[in-house]
Order: sequence, then structure tokens, then C-alpha cells
Amino acid sequence: MRSIIFVAAFLLAGITYAQEGITVSGNAISITEIPPVWPGCEGSLAEKKACFKKQLVQHVVSNFKFPEGYKRGSVKEKVVVDFAINEEGKPQILGVKGGTKILQEEAKRNILAIPKMIPGQAGGKPRAIKYSMPFTF
Repeated sequence: MRSIIFVAAFLLAGITYAQEGITVSGNAISITEIPPVWPGCEGSLAEKKACFKKQLVQHVVSNFKFPEGYKRGSVKEKVVVDFAINEEGKPQILGVKGGTKILQEEAKRNILAIPKMIPGQAGGKPRAIKYSMPFTF
């Protein structure tokens, strides 16, 4: 009987701590998503998230180019790009809404220029993490 209890406790401990981000509580299993890490971002999970947001905004602003034929202030359109940082840490376009075709292409080009990063994780395994980025032209 003692050995059965020991084995059960060992298995439960193994399930609970075997993979980062997985927690077992009674009959419930919860999996924590860990976001991708932008190159150069370090620190706690909260610091990495804040750094990611800051670097993403900085990237979009510094890589933004008005398409030929458009001038700053001449257009008032919004384009929203849905994208993911895939299991390899690369950006992948999921969809684009709003604006003209040429403005959509510029927004997609900007997102696809995001540098490769450490991919997000769920249950200790790489996982695509989805984002949405609005561009106001």
C-alpha cells in the first residue's frame, strides 16, 4: 500500500512539473501561454511582454513607408493586420482588413519585416501566438 501511494505521488508530481506552464489542480489542467521574446528583451515575463510591445511599436514606426502616390495626412484610412509569430519565431500574416490594396500591402510588408524571435510556448512546446496590429494612414 505504501508503495502505491509513493508511485501515485511521484506520478502526480511528474505531471504537475514535467512541462513549464502546465498546472494540474484536481481534475482541471491549465496551460499558460508564454509569448514570443523579441531579440534583446530580457527579464521577467512581464518585462519581456512590455519590451515586446515597445519593440513592435518602434519597429512599425521606423519601418513605415508611405506608398508611392500617398503623402502624410492625405489619407485617413485604417488597416488592421492579423498575424502570428509562428513556432519558428517568424511573423506570418493571417489576414488584413480595411484600406486600399496598396495600403494593405505596405502594412503586410512592415509586419513581415519583424525580426526572427524566440517563439511563444504553451505546455513547454513552441506555439504560434496571434496578434492584431492597426495601421492608421
